[in-house]
Amino acid sequence: MNWKESLREGKALFDIRLFEISNTPVTVATLASIVLVILATFWIAHLLQRAAMRALTRRDGADEGTAAATARLVRYVVLVVGFAVGIQSVGIDLTALFAAGAVFAVAIGFAMQNIAQNFVSGIILLAERSIKPGDVLEVDGRLVQVTDMAIRATIARTLDEEDVVIPNSYLVTSTVKNYTFRDSLYRLRSVVGVTYSSDMAQVRRVLEKAAGELDWRSSEREPRILMTEFGDSSVNWEVSVWMDNPWQMNSRRSELNQAIWWALAEAGITIAFPQLDVHFDPPVTSSLERLRAAG
Repeated sequence: MNWKESLREGKALFDIRLFEISNTPVTVATLASIVLVILATFWIAHLLQRAAMRALTRRDGADEGTAAATARLVRYVVLVVGFAVGIQSVGIDLTALFAAGAVFAVAIGFAMQNIAQNFVSGIILLAERSIKPGDVLEVDGRLVQVTDMAIRATIARTLDEEDVVIPNSYLVTSTVKNYTFRDSLYRLRSVVGVTYSSDMAQVRRVLEKAAGELDWRSSEREPRILMTEFGDSSVNWEVSVWMDNPWQMNSRRSELNQAIWWALAEAGITIAFPQLDVHFDPPVTSSLERLRAAG
């Protein structure tokens, strides 16, 4: 067998018709071309994602989370365009392809509606950038920090060092508190009650000094000291300081409470606790005295 015969046999192999889509024949050569285009699309998408990541991280003020989300969105756009161009380039009409698969798409649409919803929600999150890797969120009452954003779900880490997989549709359709959406400033509050006999002017001075000496508080805002309530057993004060990292709120709240405790103790100011005064009517008092005398 010479090379011409081998060439003819190879051509005949690539010309074998596998099936048709709306009168468009699909051959072995067609499938091979589609595979090559798809592989090239993945390669180009990967290169563009890396290039976008480098370009965005070099810009002043661009954080890594925003750059990663934008670069990933670029990758998805390139993949979609590449697939469409690949199918069109081999002579397959996309309109005909969609028409042929319409019935099948409707059939599986109901079974995969949650996946489709998460997919669309992922595109929305990546486009809007309302939630980015590194953001600190409150989800279902739990504090989490976003570590990665995929097209279907978002990965976050809890304060207990656990990874949580959050469907993107939940982040789009539910109310989620984002502590780092516009800035990372977080207001940390602590409430303490002192006895009614305390010198309230001194209490204010002591609380202001304790809050002002915290080295981790943000210098952008001064501490705020408020007398909030005349309680049953105490006069309640609220101490507020601002911090730059909401992810550390639990440990910082502990440090704030300790600073308040030691400052009040050093100043001789009593932290109040619930008290109950019991008063007996005269007949009850007389009965108790008779019982004590009899005993």
